[in-house]
Amino acid sequence: MNKVVECPAGKALLITKDPASAYVKLVKHFCPFEAATKMISDSATIGEGTVIQPGVFIGNHCVIGTNCVIHPGVVIYDGTTIGNNVNIQSNSVIGGDAFYFNKRENEELRYLKLESCGTTIIEDDVEIGACCTIDRGVSGITIIGKGTKLDNFIHIGHGTIIGKNCLFAAQVGVAGKVTIGDNVLLYGQVGVSKDLTIESNTVVLAKSGVGKSLPGGKVWFGIPVQDAKDKMEELVWVKRIPELWDKMKSDF
Repeated sequence: MNKVVECPAGKALLITKDPASAYVKLVKHFCPFEAATKMISDSATIGEGTVIQPGVFIGNHCVIGTNCVIHPGVVIYDGTTIGNNVNIQSNSVIGGDAFYFNKRENEELRYLKLESCGTTIIEDDVEIGACCTIDRGVSGITIIGKGTKLDNFIHIGHGTIIGKNCLFAAQVGVAGKVTIGDNVLLYGQVGVSKDLTIESNTVVLAKSGVGKSLPGGKVWFGIPVQDAKDKMEELVWVKRIPELWDKMKSDF
């Protein structure tokens, strides 16, 4: 929205002063909310050998592959696709609405919710810990790549694409529209800002804040994140500040 774009061949452009409101109207018309009538929708497809524990909610038009285990209290929202050999621990929520709002000026309701009509794909051999939340795309797809493992209490924002064989420790938070390559390791409580790219074979150490895109094959640390070796050297010098200050005073 609010960008100059070329009109694709065979398409028309809708011109409006309020694209956010127009988007919401389109989504509500073409992708209306479909209320659930039971815990596991009749329109859901569940593969052979998959175990659905008591208390699981599976929404409309979901597809779950073979030999999965979905533990009690898991919520899988409409349109989610889950591959084979996936394990989801208790009370995780897959495919919830994106946290995506348009700020309104001079209106009583300051934030307009942009309705989500995207989907979520969990590929084969993924493990998702307890109490994780993975939002669906606003209009695109959120993807958790094959073989990726998520610890407990992890949030993945809307439209984020995570590659294969990644490992995220507890309390990692990834904002919307982030692209993460293969074999990426995020230690506990790492925060990743929106619209970034973390390339393959990257390691980000615990409690780091990622506010820029990161090239692959390196170890990063800090707030804001920087090369881990450089950051460790910096911390050594910071620790020596009292000693250096005393030396300066004695020299004068």
